[in-house]
Amino acid sequence: MLKSSTASHKQNNFVKSMLDLHEFLWGFSIVSLVIYLFRGLRKAIAMASLSLNSPLSSPSLHPLSWVGQLLLEQGAAGSLVSLDSEIRQENHNIILSEEATQTLHDDKNSQQNFHDKNPQKNPCVLAGKVVQENIVIMSEGSVSASASSGKGAIRLRKRPARLVVPENCANLGLKSEIERNNKLERKEFEVEGRDFILASKKGRREVMEDGYGVVVDILGDPKQAFFAVIDGHGGRAAADYVAENLGRNIVKELGNDGEKNLQLEDAIRKGYQITDKEFLRKGVNSGACTASVLLKNGELHVANAGDCRVVLSRKGIANSLTMDHRLSREDERLRIENAGGFVHNCNGVWRVQGTLAVSRSIGDLHLKQWIISEPEIRSLPLTSDCEFLIMASDGLWDKVNEQEAVDVVSRDNNSLESCKKLIEISSSRGNMDDITVMVINLQKFVTNCP
Repeated sequence: MLKSSTASHKQNNFVKSMLDLHEFLWGFSIVSLVIYLFRGLRKAIAMASLSLNSPLSSPSLHPLSWVGQLLLEQGAAGSLVSLDSEIRQENHNIILSEEATQTLHDDKNSQQNFHDKNPQKNPCVLAGKVVQENIVIMSEGSVSASASSGKGAIRLRKRPARLVVPENCANLGLKSEIERNNKLERKEFEVEGRDFILASKKGRREVMEDGYGVVVDILGDPKQAFFAVIDGHGGRAAADYVAENLGRNIVKELGNDGEKNLQLEDAIRKGYQITDKEFLRKGVNSGACTASVLLKNGELHVANAGDCRVVLSRKGIANSLTMDHRLSREDERLRIENAGGFVHNCNGVWRVQGTLAVSRSIGDLHLKQWIISEPEIRSLPLTSDCEFLIMASDGLWDKVNEQEAVDVVSRDNNSLESCKKLIEISSSRGNMDDITVMVINLQKFVTNCP
């Protein structure tokens, strides 16, 4: 009976020991989970601080916990050791991330010091060099950083290091181009010339694509002048080139008139063709519609390629001197189709190859087999009843008709305010395109006027 009681007591002690062991294992699991969550939270805080480019003090590498060592000795902590090893690896990754960020921070400081000592250098180029040497984005989403201290390649996991961008990055390559065309990049500008007035307003595009060209005192004669209004598309490269070269090329052909026995209209036509040919050599896919006026020997010679328009006021009556080159004209549409081109109506607008809404222009290299630069030319004598010309891009004529424009200019006595008022009218009616309006006083070019 005593032996049975002793055996029962030992069995109870064994069961109690097993229960204590289970309670210990459960308690250990809970404690380990809390530690894991705490370290994960600390890692998240550290990575958030790194993303703000604020280096943290490097945490020490924690050894394996004493509980883990105990269970390792007993052969019962395989999974816990794996968990503790992962925590140590993640802590190691944090240290490497901080080292790489500190390297980038030091490189940025050294680059800034170099720029302070060498202000003539381009900070963007220097910064680009620093970033390129220290960061390589990998295809699998990880980042490799090559520290300048010579520690070798460091592989960071899960989160790429931040790209260090210099604060002073104003000297971009585009800036010089904008500064060179600063006058045309303003939203609005006005010009009061000797024989003309002009106002222009930028539309919704980022870059102003309208332009103008003026040549006065041709061949030393104050009664000879050239004026042009230009509406670019696909950028302003073509508009800039036409503004600078079209008048010059026409005047050059006029100077060769006697030598080559050219008619005046032939000189204008050749000037357009030369300007187009020389611009196409640049290989730029940009184009420009142009309307021009040549005043010479008491005559008015109007030329246009595209949808810029010229309107004459004769005793207050509007007379359109140009016809828009658009695909709504049947002759233009047939010309392009006969040349093998495709003309498509997109939302009520006819377009060549489904893209360009005009049928003639200077430039447009990718459509040149259909979009010609040959202008239509009209000539008429200047008489005392010829008051003024209105030359404008389609940004005006799409919203304002010819007679309305002549009435506005007549009421304001050909002043600059009349050009600005026409722009305001077009804008108030919903125009979002660039608008350029030029008014030319013809009375100064009539030869029989004193």
